[in-house]
Amino acid sequence: MKHLIVQIYEIQTPAESEALIELGVDHIGSVVLSEKNWKDSELKETIGVVASSTSKSSMIPLFSDPEAICRVLDYYRPDIVHFCENLADHENTKTAIRCQENVRRRFPEIAMMRSIPVPASGSPCALSVIDITRLFEPVSDYFLTDTLLVKDSGSLEGDQPVNGFVGITGRTCDWDIAARLTQAARPVILAGGISPDNVFDGILRVRPAGVDSCTLTNARGPSGSMIRFKKDLDRVRRLVQETRRAERFLQDSLAPSQ
Repeated sequence: MKHLIVQIYEIQTPAESEALIELGVDHIGSVVLSEKNWKDSELKETIGVVASSTSKSSMIPLFSDPEAICRVLDYYRPDIVHFCENLADHENTKTAIRCQENVRRRFPEIAMMRSIPVPASGSPCALSVIDITRLFEPVSDYFLTDTLLVKDSGSLEGDQPVNGFVGITGRTCDWDIAARLTQAARPVILAGGISPDNVFDGILRVRPAGVDSCTLTNARGPSGSMIRFKKDLDRVRRLVQETRRAERFLQDSLAPSQ
């Protein structure tokens, strides 16, 4: 059993990146929110802090223009660029593949992660995630299964939390579909509603290469509402501990009996 990756988003400051590195987080995820205002000295320093450690930086550009993405990558130089468009139709998928091909040619040293939209657990929608994944295999180093919101009828909901992208729903994806994907594809990170309370069960059910958490490791305000871009370090600590517990459990279950 290999070391399970723990990936945590959305880390935008050097201080939080240092804290997560100390907690044993493997991938420190950051987000570039605006195509227009994409330069941020504090975010660049955050990537630099990760570069000086054994952890890796992962970056999501929340826009799809290939030239804008390449400007961002040239400036920040993360270890991983993470694409998470919701791939709502065939044309979106073709455009996303062409973008990754372009990035691969220009930045061969930067690994690429592709989010695969998976319907929320219990949804009647059954997407051909294996087929989608096969299309992206030539231009992806990691896949990440994240939750796609769908209506009760099975059709897509009009708005995801970030329009045009998949993620930060706080809801679990269909773990049975995610498990099939881990059996069929290269390293798969399990995301979508991952918390300290369910990460152990998720790992045992899906057997991913790692786990990702954003919404359910965020800090909460006085009313209990989530605070974006601020982590609850105790929840992150517990998630790392539970991931390592699952890792040990799987190692012990695979060890030959004496």
